[in-house]
Amino acid sequence: MDAIGVAGLLTAATAAGWIDAVVGGGGLVLIPALMMAFPQLSPTVALGTNKLTAITGTTIAAVTYARRTKLDRSIALPAAGLAIPAAGVGALSASSLPADWFRPVIMALLIAVAIFVTLRPGFGAVQESELVSRRRKLAVIGAAGCGIGFYDGVFGPGTGTFLIMMFTSLLSLEFLQSSALAKVVNVGTNAGALAVFALQGQVLWLLGAGMAVCNIVGAALGARTALRRGSGFVRTVLLVVVTGMVVKLGYDQFA
Repeated sequence: MDAIGVAGLLTAATAAGWIDAVVGGGGLVLIPALMMAFPQLSPTVALGTNKLTAITGTTIAAVTYARRTKLDRSIALPAAGLAIPAAGVGALSASSLPADWFRPVIMALLIAVAIFVTLRPGFGAVQESELVSRRRKLAVIGAAGCGIGFYDGVFGPGTGTFLIMMFTSLLSLEFLQSSALAKVVNVGTNAGALAVFALQGQVLWLLGAGMAVCNIVGAALGARTALRRGSGFVRTVLLVVVTGMVVKLGYDQFA
């Protein structure tokens, strides 16, 4: 690659780290950038290299949130543990399940998320209640770890966003707390998928390591910005990112 191409990928990795740390969805920046840079390679190589880059940023963001927010480890750790094998199974299926199957469903869900958040300005602004039943917590842990974990391994765009919406709506948390939980679970999904892609030889290690450094910088900045600006800022970024994801997925589906 020439210097301009490398600079473009490093910039994309930094932006993806910032977006992922705040609200998720960084893969929609980095995966297309990788596929444009290496059009001759299999899409699974882009997915695998993205996981190598993303796991560093999500780990830094998770540690930053854990130090400075109220993180419910009884939810975060079991969900992350389930996400590792679920994402691994998803990664094994990545080459056999066409992305065209997922895009219409994901677009519909994202549009519903945007409408819901827009029509409920108070959603995610404050923690509504701490009285969440054990049964509901277990259901959320299972859905986040197994369901979204598998999705992240096989396809991935919007994983962090869906985790945030799940934790906010089902556990009545603020966006900031939900983002903290999402980062921990996202570390698990990235780890499980990366392990499989690595065993399959679908990772560009040198390039991925370079982008990982930039991803860490972006993630650290994003987490600190979200913590400083609060849930209202996360809500605004969520709407912007969801709109961008819908446009990008729609273009991929119909162009």
